[in-house]
Amino acid sequence: MRKRSVRGLLALLLAAPFAALATPAQAASSSGINDFSCRPSAEHPRPVVLVHGTFGNAWDNWLVGAPYIAARGFCVFELDYGQEPGVPLFHGLAPVAQSAQQLADYVDQVLAATGAAQVDIVGHSQGGMMPRYYLKFLGGAAKVHTLVGLAPSNHGTTLDGLETLAAKYYPGAIDLIGTACPACGDQMVGSPLLQNLNAGGDTLPGVSYTVIASRYDEVVTPYQSQFLSGPSVHNVVLQDLCAADLSEHVAIGTGDKIALHEAVNALDPAHASTTDCWAAFS
Repeated sequence: MRKRSVRGLLALLLAAPFAALATPAQAASSSGINDFSCRPSAEHPRPVVLVHGTFGNAWDNWLVGAPYIAARGFCVFELDYGQEPGVPLFHGLAPVAQSAQQLADYVDQVLAATGAAQVDIVGHSQGGMMPRYYLKFLGGAAKVHTLVGLAPSNHGTTLDGLETLAAKYYPGAIDLIGTACPACGDQMVGSPLLQNLNAGGDTLPGVSYTVIASRYDEVVTPYQSQFLSGPSVHNVVLQDLCAADLSEHVAIGTGDKIALHEAVNALDPAHASTTDCWAAFS
């Protein structure tokens, strides 16, 4: 089990967003997000809650995605979750169940502030899987209309032998196991959390699910493990939308406008437009 957890941390370290860092204040002022005075429009009646991945945080994971979605008329909010003592630079490390409770509290805050009846959620990596725990076990299904996962760890990862690559860039990663990243173990194939989460089916009635995966994902492997089964599910491979798109696990969630275009289609299907390579320039 320790070996599996070590491999989990090493691979998930690769999911840390590599975009230029900005402070929360800078992100909010530059993109118009996290405005609790925002009132959803009739056209876009549900606020959008963005959920970052393991070792990410709200402001750098969504430097591109938050302003992209906000510019299309949505009220956009970013959750920071999963902080562990002693690891100040990285978030999303706490047990998934604990992080899901943070999401539940945050959604209630957003709903109370905006007056909306439901939210939509867009999440990257763990941020696409963890909300499913909220939906299933914490009453979230009544409060969430649409869940969009960008490279979500829905069925865990086999990691595909990434120890060598990860160790090259994060030589001290192994020392963090067991004390700093419970979420890494939770995202391993066959973990107790994932067995519990996926028992009885992947989806819940009343929620619309979209999964956007990349064939080049090197973290949540195999990439097909990201997909969901059940009613109201739309699974899509990024390269089926644009064969020239080479985004892997990090890029699909931190800056890929083709993936974001398809995510917005899921948030607003009544005004959806074709997602193709040209969407990168929209």
